[in-house]
Amino acid sequence: MKRVMIVDDEMPVRKLLQASIDWEALGLEVVGEAASGIEAINIIDDVNPDIVFVDICMPFMDGIEFTKMATTRYPDLRVIVLTGFDDFEYARQCVRLPVVEYMLKPIVRSEVEKVLKRVVDELDKCSLDEKGSQQEEPALNSFEIQKIVNYLKNNYKDSTINLASVAQQFGFNASYLSRKFKKEMGVSFLEYLMKCRMEHAIELKKSNLKMFETANEVGIPDPNYFGRCFKKYTGISYSEYV
Repeated sequence: MKRVMIVDDEMPVRKLLQASIDWEALGLEVVGEAASGIEAINIIDDVNPDIVFVDICMPFMDGIEFTKMATTRYPDLRVIVLTGFDDFEYARQCVRLPVVEYMLKPIVRSEVEKVLKRVVDELDKCSLDEKGSQQEEPALNSFEIQKIVNYLKNNYKDSTINLASVAQQFGFNASYLSRKFKKEMGVSFLEYLMKCRMEHAIELKKSNLKMFETANEVGIPDPNYFGRCFKKYTGISYSEYV
């Protein structure tokens, strides 16, 4: 089944889109959602979507910036942009980007299903032989892994760093790197990157930095997403941590 991700800062929109479409009948499943472009970029490696619905206007990283970054790193990704009527002219900037469709809110189920059927057909026709590409890659041993670990320790403050960018940096396929990293380290690439960020965040909290300052310092400029990550890692909120 093809994998779908929904990126919109309005929770009702995300829930409505999930509930109104018979995803299984279209050969699709919703595998993740995000409330901002920053959050989406941080989790996209683990979610690994084929199709992304993205709102045009979001804080910290809008739909256009997300699309530029995501499709540069994932050339086969299909992006469907959601936009309100007032943002229509703004959305026209997406014409030059690899966007398969942009749709006006409120969404109409029949129109969404029509677009999805077309996208699924395109994906089926353009499917890549990943095994063949992986056979051409150099072996990744305990030593591209240690170098990669060191790279993450030195660069986790960069908000644009993710599995795809690091894989490209070291000359590996992202899926291949993901499997090898988890086998060698016992945690996923994203979990290790988040560990680096959260450990630094804990030290910064001891210096009484405000949450938005710490979020920027550790490479997660969206304070809402940072807050959720911090609580998941420590078990308590940033304001409660002593």
